[in-house]
Order: sequence, then structure tokens, then C-alpha cells
Amino acid sequence: MNGAQALFNALTNAGLDTCFANPGTSEMQLVYEMGKSDAVRPVLCLQENVVTGAADGYARMANKPAFTLLHVGSGFANGIANLHNAGRGNVPIVNIVGANATYHQPNFPEHEFIGGKITEVAGAVSHWTREARSAAEMGILGAEAVSQAMIGSGRISTLIAPTDCHWDPAPDAPQAVAPAPTSRVAGSTIASAAALLNNGRKTGILLGTHALREEGLEIAGRIAASTGAQLLAETFPARLARGEGRVEVQLVPYFLEMAQFFFAEYEQIIVVGALPPVSTFAYEGSPSHKAPPSCEISSLATPDFDVMAALADLAEAVGASDETSPRCQRVEPDQPQGVLTAAAVGQSVSLLMPEDAVLVDESATAGMDLFQQTVGARRHEYLYAIPGAAIGNGLPVALGAAVASPERKVVALQADGSGMYTNQALWSIAREECDVTIVIIKNDAYAVLNVELARVREGEPTEKMLSMLELDRPTIDWVSISKGMGIPAVSVNTAEEFHLEFEQAMAQKGPMLIEANIAQDLQPVVDLILQQKAARAEQES
Repeated sequence: MNGAQALFNALTNAGLDTCFANPGTSEMQLVYEMGKSDAVRPVLCLQENVVTGAADGYARMANKPAFTLLHVGSGFANGIANLHNAGRGNVPIVNIVGANATYHQPNFPEHEFIGGKITEVAGAVSHWTREARSAAEMGILGAEAVSQAMIGSGRISTLIAPTDCHWDPAPDAPQAVAPAPTSRVAGSTIASAAALLNNGRKTGILLGTHALREEGLEIAGRIAASTGAQLLAETFPARLARGEGRVEVQLVPYFLEMAQFFFAEYEQIIVVGALPPVSTFAYEGSPSHKAPPSCEISSLATPDFDVMAALADLAEAVGASDETSPRCQRVEPDQPQGVLTAAAVGQSVSLLMPEDAVLVDESATAGMDLFQQTVGARRHEYLYAIPGAAIGNGLPVALGAAVASPERKVVALQADGSGMYTNQALWSIAREECDVTIVIIKNDAYAVLNVELARVREGEPTEKMLSMLELDRPTIDWVSISKGMGIPAVSVNTAEEFHLEFEQAMAQKGPMLIEANIAQDLQPVVDLILQQKAARAEQES
């Protein structure tokens, strides 16, 4: 037995059965082992950020990690953005990164990504990183990588495996992988949270990670019904059980100004499986925190703790009954007509998306309307593609979710600009015959940056400023891109056209892309920012 065989056995003994791969010369031994076995489904991806993003989407739906196969440090570096998203979303992933043979690395001291500094770079987006120094370590480290990835709500593990560690003789891998322990929340912390819930103050319970799954929301709903607290969801949920019959939860707005209004009346927030509500980016003259200074923030359980056990313990501590807070009701909106807007797209999605679908959202500035319009859709799983705000994960997450859940229809709402980061995912979606309908939300701009520009500019934006935000010279032809990748595609310009094409896509299996050319007006958001900017300037003068 060699090191590659031992590593392969370690991964499969731990229950891993899917690999998203973009292999190179240094990974051929493991490619050979996968090719001899029926234990693992390999999914070839044409770019490493698709590899890591697909592994992210897979784990969100499969409740276990896939493993990636990446070629040396440069390949790993190409996948870092979506590993960052997965890490912020607390999603488990196991990365296997090839490297030059240990004895050969000194011949290329200037080529740090062939050997040398891969471990250092991997550590920036990994909770656990190791480099095998001999074939004898491959099986042991493979088992440990899986164990570490399953701590808490999920972590990123990265194993660097030089080629001589693949081909040299090695002992077999451990037959069983003992999960690393996940800490439980102390009883005193539970008691403190229960006391807060009973003090009569206006309280929000801010939920994240597994607390937003169906089981977590059921427990949280019982707590809310017993205490009068309001259930809130972190702004960027990796997975949210949503739609008809699910316990209602309010999403914390992304834009700082909107979030400040949202939190204005809250006196205390209890955080469960999430981070305290802060702005994603800092803005001159604005606070970092979305909640007012008078609002007390208390953490019940970070994502590294057993979040579900913490919720169950809190429910017991407050004497929660079986009654839950309100559930989402099915809303049948009118069939949209006329101008194609984000709201019209959302109405059609809400009307037509089947029960138990997966809704992947990287719709950017269109997301506010789309999210609001689909609250009353049939029961579904909502995956916000970019918990770490690194754009370009929507299509890879859709690929991974479809591989993990072939029985579900996957709908990907993808902004046009960020979709170009990883459009190679379309090829893998076609190759794997995934049941994914992609809706390209096309406004020919990085529209969110028009909003952000309003924060810093004086007067009207110039043509040169706008040239760095617009995507219309030339306009991107998503229909041609999609067809070139093997996926049928159409372009639509009216609400009626979109509704018809989406209805047909929902009625059939297999991949389909709809380019939705939307009309969008973000001026109300810009006006709100400019008003608050003027108010701050007046206070300072």
C-alpha cells in the first residue's frame, strides 16, 4: 500500500464519498485511486474557485464535507475566495493539495507555491492545516482532517500532500474516524440567557448556522413563543429553512442604514450560532455595529459550540411549551406583467418553484426584492451564496447543492457581474446533468457599487467613475456563454416572458439558464444614504 491509497482509505472510511477536483501532475496518484474505486464520485471543475465553492454548496445540503483535489499552492490560491465564504458560513470542507516531492522542493526555492509556503498560505483560510512529511502520515492526517472539519457547525481542513508521500509505501488508514469533540455551552451561560429572556425588555434572538435549519428554528420558535422574543436571522445565512409552514424569522438587513432602523427599538440581542451584528465594511463617520449602543449584545453559543444543544437547553431553562412562534403562510402573488423587475422575478419564483427546492441566492442588489417576494413560497432551503461577501460563489454553490441533493430542484439567482467570476461552473453543471435552473439577474452593472460610491462622492458621479462600475461596453451575452458550456439558454425582457420560461424550466429536469434583463431603480437606497450622510455632516458642523 502507498500513501495515496492510505489517504483515500482514510477519507472513505470517514464517510466522504464526493470529490470536487481540478487535479494536476502532483495529484495523479490520488486520481488513479479514485478511478479504481466506486467509493467516491469525482466531479471535475474547470477552475479552482468552482471546486471550493461546489464543495461549500455540497456540504450545506449533505451535512458532511466533500473533499477537494487541488494542484499545488497556485491551484489552492485560485480557490481561496470561496474557501473564505465557506469559512465565514461555518461549512465543513476537506482540501487535499498536491505539492512537489519533499526532496525536489529545494530545487525551486523561488517557486514558493510548488512547495515551501503552501502551508502558510493555506492557514489563512483553514482552521486546521498540516503538511505530510512522509507516506506514513498520509492515512493518519487524512482521518484527522475529516475529524477537524466536523467540529462545531463546520470548519475548513487542508492537507498538503507532496508527491513522494503519495507513491512511497505506507501503512493503511485508521478504520474508523473518531469525531473531534464539540464543546457544549456551560449551564451558567444558559441560565444567564434565560434570565435575559425573562426580564421584560424587547429582545431579539439572532440565529445563525444550524440554528437556522428546520430543527433549530422549531426549537427557537418554542423559545420565542414562551418569552415574546423576536427571531432574527444573520444577514448572510449559509442555509435557512424557509417558506410555507416554516417558523418565521426576520433577516437582518445588509445595508448599515437599513439595519440601524431595523434594530432601533431592540434593547437586547441574544446571539446563537452567529456573530454579533456588525457592518460588513467600515464607513467613514459611521458606527461599526448595526444595533444601537444602548442595545445589550449577549452570546449564547458561537458556531464552534454545539448550537443545537444550546437551543435545546435554553428551551428547557425557560420552560418552553410545544407552541411555536408564527409560521410562514403560503402567499400566491399575482402573475407578474409588464416591466421585468427583480420583484417580478421573485413573484414568478414564488408562484412556480416546487416544494423542497433549493434556492441559491447571489442576486446582489436585486436580492432585497427577491428575498421579500419569496418569503411565502412553498417550503424550500435558502442558501445565501457568499457569507464572506467574496462574490462569485452562486454558480458553484448551485453545482454542489445539486450533486448533494439530486432529488431537489435547484434554482440559482445569480447577478450578472459576480456570475462572471466562476462561469466555468456551468460546464460542470451540464456535465453532471444537474437539475439546476440558473436565472441571471442582468442589469449590466456592478450596481451595488453605485450605492457604495454615493457614500464617498461629492456631487454627481462622473463618466470615468461609472466606467468602473458598468458592464455594458460590451454587454455580456449569457445565452452564448451558457450554450457554449452545454446548457440551453434564453434571454427575456418582460415579466410575461420570464414567467413562461421559468414555468417550463420548473416542469422539466436538467439544467437551464434564463437571462433576465431587469429594470432596476436603486435611487431610494442612494437617497437614504445621502440623507444620513448630510445629517452626520450637519451634526459635526
